[in-house]
Amino acid sequence: MFGKRGNERPSGGAATATLPAPSASPRPAPAAIAEPRAANTPIAPRTAPVPPEPEARAPRGRSDSYYETKTQVFGALIDTIDLSQLAKLDAESAREEIRDIVNDIIAIKNFAMSIAEQEDLLADICNDVLGYGPLEPLLARDDIADIMVNGARQTFIEVAGKVQESGIRFRDNQQLLNICQRIVSQVGRRVDETSPICDARLPDGSRVNVIAPPLAIDGPVLTIRKFKKDKLTLDQLVKFGAITPEGATILQIIGRVRCNVVISGGTGSGKTTLLNCLTRYIDEDERIITCEDSAELQLQQPHVVRLETRPPNIEGEGEITMRDLVKNCLRMRPERIIVGEVRGPEVFDLLQAMNTGHDGSMGTIHANSPRECLNRMESMIAMGGFTLPARTVKEIIVGSVDIIVQAARLRDGSRRITHITEVVGMEGDVVTTQDLFVYDILGEDAAGKLVGRHRSTGVGRPVFWDRARYYNEEKRLAAALDASETSESGERSR
Repeated sequence: MFGKRGNERPSGGAATATLPAPSASPRPAPAAIAEPRAANTPIAPRTAPVPPEPEARAPRGRSDSYYETKTQVFGALIDTIDLSQLAKLDAESAREEIRDIVNDIIAIKNFAMSIAEQEDLLADICNDVLGYGPLEPLLARDDIADIMVNGARQTFIEVAGKVQESGIRFRDNQQLLNICQRIVSQVGRRVDETSPICDARLPDGSRVNVIAPPLAIDGPVLTIRKFKKDKLTLDQLVKFGAITPEGATILQIIGRVRCNVVISGGTGSGKTTLLNCLTRYIDEDERIITCEDSAELQLQQPHVVRLETRPPNIEGEGEITMRDLVKNCLRMRPERIIVGEVRGPEVFDLLQAMNTGHDGSMGTIHANSPRECLNRMESMIAMGGFTLPARTVKEIIVGSVDIIVQAARLRDGSRRITHITEVVGMEGDVVTTQDLFVYDILGEDAAGKLVGRHRSTGVGRPVFWDRARYYNEEKRLAAALDASETSESGERSR
């Protein structure tokens, strides 16, 4: 027992509540994160599996007396426990230690609590000391895509493409800021008044953005883009209706034959997920280098080098930009360069890499259509200060990009691959493209879900046909194109 006043504890404590096992993700050392203050944190106990209904998890019915009790118990725990010793324990042993001391505190102070309230209290305090406090039950749920904390009193989540308010809240803005600092410190970053904006990631790769006061007026704002524990595959995208089986086969071939691919889409449309799916079809003997602002991609190949940008330090020095990383990639003998998100002048370096022997490179860009994607690439090159003629810029794009895959998030919350588009060439000063697959919205069903279909445009011989033949994939490509036309004509006949 690591209590500093262990001899004050009674021999018989209250009934021991069973805590669930901790998550597999690594957590910060307790000595570095525990707060010497009580935490009014309304959290449901973390259980596995978590029920699918959000209402069952929203702890809206807790009384003020519960929070007062928790404040007193947490304060007594911090006074009692030896954090330096607790930091040496593994997560399960630390939870057991905290559970024993909390049970003794409840018995000594003679708090009137039901078994359910005691279990809630134990789970809340363990999360505050060992994990991410009120966020823990939300991070444990695999059905949540986004967590949006707007100050201490308001937390929203996205489930099945729809945003809804959860019952989670924090004691105050200071507790929320402490949790934000705890998250970003794991990747060597910081967030405070001098550096109020920060991008980071969780151990599972989930993307984190924090913006703190004074920029955020009503308290720290924390946004987490969660990744599923089980990574999506193209087969699962087919099951969800994001693409047809024939379209998925064509995407597999595109990834396999080293086409240069740009994935275009709006925020939350699934660009990173689709990029992860396409990288599964890269051969295992290829050297892949990824460049990201916060490392999210999780490639399965054995030869992967992951690079991450670095923000400036407190003196404003030491910044490493995405362009610096992409430039350095060219000196690292890459076979494929994958840029998590292209949002600035680094697009020029990526295009140069695609056009100088690094076939099969990939990246994502925020755009709402394949044509807009091309325009945005031109704009980003201009923003970089390159004084090149407009036609030269377009020729570089045409010579570099083979395929644009457009992803979209529809108004009913569903995500679809709406275009598979080839960059063909130029006619005069206009870049020409041709669509291989498109998605048409046909209407809306009684439940408010959009109804649509993927259709082939009838292109029987794509521009990358010769590349597919070079990799012995032309028969599979022809079969997929024929099957898509057959299914299309069958639909029309019905």
